Amino acid sequence: MTKADLIEEVSRLAELTRKDSEVIVETIFDSVVRALRTGDKIEIRGFGSFRTRQRKPRVGRNPKTGDRVEVPPKKIPFFKPSKELKDMVNRDSAKPQAAAAEAGSSEVAAAKPEN
Repeated sequence: MTKADLIEEVSRLAELTRKDSEVIVETIFDSVVRALRTGDKIEIRGFGSFRTRQRKPRVGRNPKTGDRVEVPPKKIPFFKPSKELKDMVNRDSAKPQAAAAEAGSSEVAAAKPEN
């Protein structure tokens, strides 16, 4: 899903104009970026949390020349999904696996002769 797709979805579900939906989506993204820049942690219950992690300075290599390059320390954004989000994502994919497992076990049981 792209940002444009998200704007269209908000517009459709909230019955707003595309322009109003774009302002809402942009405001949310800008707020998240602004909070991460200042070092704040963002928690959205049932979805997950955003925060920054500090990367240490290191020595890297230029892949083209093989020269050593000093990579400075930097902050990177990090997202940790909530348990609810993980469960929702896996709920639908677990059903076909469970159904396949049940079908497989019933085939095994049918293949076994009874004494």
